[in-house]
Amino acid sequence: MSAVEGPVKLVFCLRRRPDLTRDEFQAYWGGRHGELGIANAEALGYSRYVQSHTLTIDLNDALQAGRGAPEAFDGVVELTFPSLDAIAETFSGREGRRAARELLDDEQHFVDLATSPIFVVQERHMWPVDQGQAD
Repeated sequence: MSAVEGPVKLVFCLRRRPDLTRDEFQAYWGGRHGELGIANAEALGYSRYVQSHTLTIDLNDALQAGRGAPEAFDGVVELTFPSLDAIAETFSGREGRRAARELLDDEQHFVDLATSPIFVVQERHMWPVDQGQAD
């Protein structure tokens, strides 16, 4: 059993392929790829699938400039799993591996995989305190 208890998220910070505009990237991601994500939810074992599409607005440019930050990701995906062990089980089963391969194959159409980090996180509810455990 994992030392990490409770739900976790697989987070994928996406950068588009250089040959795509942000609009083209987000249209494909929210359309065809989003449909694949929904269709494969059961096989992959996640309970929640969220796409956060970066807005192309002056405010984002100002926020980056004010901090000396790099260019924003084109979007962020969050997949919620009941546990760290559930993620491991997903990728050890035949159906989970098939579904993951289908999604990865499709990502090649719009994601620059080499510049798009993927990692597992656990939320720490900080505020408001009544929404979860504060650390």
